[in-house]
Amino acid sequence: MRPLKAYKNNEFLMSEEARGVRILCEYLEPDLRFRKTGVRNTVAFFGSARLKPGVGPDGRDWYMEAARLAERLAAWTMAQHTLQERFYICTGGGPGVMEAAHTGGARVDAHLNVGLNISLPFEQHLNPYVDVERAFQFHYFFMRKFWLVKLARGAVFFPGGFGTLDELFELLTLTQTGKVSRLPIILYGRAFWEGLIDFGSLAERGLISPDDVDLFRYCDDVDSAFAILRDELRPHPAD
Repeated sequence: MRPLKAYKNNEFLMSEEARGVRILCEYLEPDLRFRKTGVRNTVAFFGSARLKPGVGPDGRDWYMEAARLAERLAAWTMAQHTLQERFYICTGGGPGVMEAAHTGGARVDAHLNVGLNISLPFEQHLNPYVDVERAFQFHYFFMRKFWLVKLARGAVFFPGGFGTLDELFELLTLTQTGKVSRLPIILYGRAFWEGLIDFGSLAERGLISPDDVDLFRYCDDVDSAFAILRDELRPHPAD
């Protein structure tokens, strides 16, 4: 009987002792695939996995608006940018707002959709608008969030719950502290966001700097959100 090589020992690879190896895989394997598929610049769409198509209690169809914005963005980047500078529609890959954004992207070209899915016991499943080349499955939340931010040149936050808020405050913190370059951050749906978070109160209490409230903009319609992205998106510098 020949001994099993360590890197083929599945029992070891799934053990607590090999956690560092698994984490490294969730960095190296996506990095290789992004390079192979030419994905260098993304616009990240965030929002609830629970939102469905149709007008909700607040009188808005967030699903439709997310799809329209992603479609406008996809059509614009296909017409205006070389393959190296193209902006991809990146989401957590699941249902709700994530599916809506990929629906819009697929109306132009499904190859513009990037889905960074996460293994969860409920809610999360890869939506059908992401092709296999640009579909990723993560176990570790922090590695998934790393890739959501690493390639992002802009971010749009639709109404969402704990996960959306977590991603919003992480991106704001990274931008505030200079860990990532300044990029357009849009909070879509002013009434929702102002009713949820009083950023002005944080500034008045000295808990954030007055300038920190300029790290993001509110938008209430597809046209204004698209105008900000069109005017401010810049691709990553060439390697």
